[in-house]
Amino acid sequence: MSTVIIACKTLENELRRAIEVCGCNHDVLWIESGLHNVPKKLTQKLQEVLDSCQSYSRVLLAMGYCGNSLAGLCSSGAALIIPRVDDCISLLLGSYERRRSLPHTTYYMTEGWLRGERSIWKEYEYAVEKYGEETAKSILDMMLGQYKQLAMLDTGCFDAAAIERELLHIASELGLEYTVVPATIDYLVKLLTGPWDGVEFLTIPPFAVIKDNDLTLSGN
Repeated sequence: MSTVIIACKTLENELRRAIEVCGCNHDVLWIESGLHNVPKKLTQKLQEVLDSCQSYSRVLLAMGYCGNSLAGLCSSGAALIIPRVDDCISLLLGSYERRRSLPHTTYYMTEGWLRGERSIWKEYEYAVEKYGEETAKSILDMMLGQYKQLAMLDTGCFDAAAIERELLHIASELGLEYTVVPATIDYLVKLLTGPWDGVEFLTIPPFAVIKDNDLTLSGN
């Protein structure tokens, strides 16, 4: 059975490591991480990519539900396997339940998020350039809202020491406490290898449309 992976570019380090661990050779189609800031555009792009996958019999989606952006998508002839998590943070934490058990006031980052074209730090730097530092900080305060901590998700798939220096600086600039949270690629490995049970994975059959009520999460 021919398989393709559709993955968020944010997870590139972790997915490449999982592929190495599993020894699989599936094709990978990358989705730019900045599309997550505009859910309608993300949905549109995902459908375009799915439509290009008709030569495959299975699509593994290496991302979470991402603000319900998957609702309305059609699997276009291939079975679609999706992790049952709200976003990529829960995917790297190992489960939606673990994400729920951690403080909701923590803003998580990895190298992938830091390097992403629309990371919160790049948004801040853009705002400083356009509006000045004082206005940029006011905008950022509104964006961060309830967040009290900046946490590095240490997946072991990037140079944590190098990234930590940058994140410590960012945390200081944003007035957030800094912490490190251990993370894992185990869920990605399960996605690549199966089996895909109904608890951890949503399976959409060929030509089926993903409905809102398909996108349920454990612990709800």
